[in-house]
Amino acid sequence: MAKRRQADVAANPAAPQDNAVGLRSPRSLKIAAAGIKTGHDFANLMSALMSDLIEGRVTPSVGNSTCNAGGKLLKVVEMSYKYGVDGPGQRKVLTLALESPLSE
Repeated sequence: MAKRRQADVAANPAAPQDNAVGLRSPRSLKIAAAGIKTGHDFANLMSALMSDLIEGRVTPSVGNSTCNAGGKLLKVVEMSYKYGVDGPGQRKVLTLALESPLSE
């Protein structure tokens, strides 16, 4: 992980500071903890994640996993619009599995 030199930190007082244990908290963590319910939430999460990756606040494997999960989330939304049936309100519902067990 990239380390900040003390000279760089002193030259830039706006640089993010370490917390008590020496780790910088990822910005994307707060957004993810609140939940991703809208396209706006998703865009904010991905934007914060890109910044976190560049600044070294998250590991590349966490960034990769988050992007993969985000892509799958978008695919489910796309499939719901494409193949879902009208449900309560004006929301399309995509059934992925039967609710009752198969009879023997």
